[in-house]
Amino acid sequence: MEAIVNGQTIKLSEAGWLENLDEWSEELAAEIAKNEKIGELTEEHWDIINTAREYFTDNGSVCEPRNFSKIMKERFGKDRSSQKYIYSLFPTGLIKCANKIAGLPRPKGCS
Repeated sequence: MEAIVNGQTIKLSEAGWLENLDEWSEELAAEIAKNEKIGELTEEHWDIINTAREYFTDNGSVCEPRNFSKIMKERFGKDRSSQKYIYSLFPTGLIKCANKIAGLPRPKGCS
């Protein structure tokens, strides 16, 4: 699978995960979001994407959903921290959808 962004072909895994994490860009995120059946990325989407990317940069791993909810609660309040809220924006959740769009590596055991 691949995505074309700004005339450049970017390789994705068969399941749509970015193969070279250094190739991630906001434009690529928008393309991956289309593949995930998400419309235009809103500020709320970007808050989750950027928080997930920051966690990965700081910790070298993707954030576990329960811990991610705690981080979201600290940053954005209770209304924007639940798993229900995250699923409302990313239908297959943090791990399978938001992290994929954020250009993070696929966690072990995740399809």
